[in-house]
Amino acid sequence: MIDYILRFGAITKQQIALAKSKAETIHLKKGEYFSEANKNAKQVGFIVEGVIRVCYYGKNGEEYTRCFVREERFVVDSVSFFNDTPSSEYVEAVTDCTLLVFSKRSFAELSVAISNWNDIFTRILTDALMKKVQDSNTMLNQDATTRYLKFLELFPNMANRVPLSMLASYLGITQSSLSRIRKNIS
Repeated sequence: MIDYILRFGAITKQQIALAKSKAETIHLKKGEYFSEANKNAKQVGFIVEGVIRVCYYGKNGEEYTRCFVREERFVVDSVSFFNDTPSSEYVEAVTDCTLLVFSKRSFAELSVAISNWNDIFTRILTDALMKKVQDSNTMLNQDATTRYLKFLELFPNMANRVPLSMLASYLGITQSSLSRIRKNIS
């Protein structure tokens, strides 16, 4: 986690020790929520092991996967966490996960103690958003087969780690269409 943070800004050894002391290790079982819709996000997590997805449900219960977050990345519903407002999405463990977590209080304490903490996290969130927009734009105008192939290119080994229904939802196609595509390219 510290190596990842240092890619976005410098902090001293003393500040690193402080950040480590504020992080708590948690484990989520497959299907458990890191944060939930209609509740305020209360933590920022760094995924040590596992895959998490951000999703929401339509009026008729249909499931929409907005993105997947894999190891060595931060995960947070940033709008809810930073604005202290109820979330509109679920952040769910797709696999069993291990995370290093900063509570809202710990994060605020680090913001006070480390002068550039908020700047570093702004850079981290901006980088993640830019990558998400880039990935979405790359796949937006493509046919279903090309979207799936692009997903495999952008996220090697991810297709083997997430359920077919979630992957189909992310790609904006039906599960049966995805099964056909996978069969045709094998």
